[in-house]
Amino acid sequence: MAVELFNDGKHIVHAFYDLVDDSAAGAVQCNQFLIADHGHGALIDPGGNMTYGGLLMDMQQYFSSKDLDYILASHPDPDIIASVNKWFVASHCKVLISSLWTRFVPHFTTGKDVSDRIVGIPDQGVRIPLGQCQIIALPAHFLHAEGNFQFYDPVSRILFSGDLGASLVPHEQAAQPVTDFDSHIKYMEGFHRRYIVSRKIGRFWGNMVRQLDIEQIVPQHGSRFVGKNAVNDFITWVETLECGVDLMTQNNYTIPA
Repeated sequence: MAVELFNDGKHIVHAFYDLVDDSAAGAVQCNQFLIADHGHGALIDPGGNMTYGGLLMDMQQYFSSKDLDYILASHPDPDIIASVNKWFVASHCKVLISSLWTRFVPHFTTGKDVSDRIVGIPDQGVRIPLGQCQIIALPAHFLHAEGNFQFYDPVSRILFSGDLGASLVPHEQAAQPVTDFDSHIKYMEGFHRRYIVSRKIGRFWGNMVRQLDIEQIVPQHGSRFVGKNAVNDFITWVETLECGVDLMTQNNYTIPA
């Protein structure tokens, strides 16, 4: 079931938290996002094959699948973009992804030449026209992928942060916003210490996003941060977290006994 994050009658943002079997024997919990604006649409990180049907049904409330303009991919992991071949068949959409990863996308397709439908985002990011608005692809390199983007929607003032902010919680909890930041850290900390490359990158990111008017930060895994206080708490946490190569020592690089 879709969770409505924003709706002013012309611009609609939906999040999906329960399209994946995230039981112990299933797949990692992940979120998918739909933006509809004046009859045009974009999917952000639409996921793998198990999410396709739910997204297709929801979007048809606002526009035909043939009018899907874009798939916006933060990076090329399977939980981000494994369903891309189905979207190529169902729509005329283009995939926007870091220029580093454009030649990896065809590995999720049947082998037909789809090069004209894959658009590389330059390292500095880009503004993407959608209906009567623009979505901004923001540089988020090494958070966690080498070529990585987050997507900011100025109308809803939502930052779709990809894996940054990910929390490892069941989908029922993921569908609810964070209400107590300090108690939520335990669900994020292990992931970020392993998957985010360094505190230096976190500081650069913080300097960038503090220039934006953000009402929600919505990760691709787990719960979202709603309101200025929660957004600021999260940015500050990222800026100060030791992670990735900050924590590595020679003991992490030894020959197994």
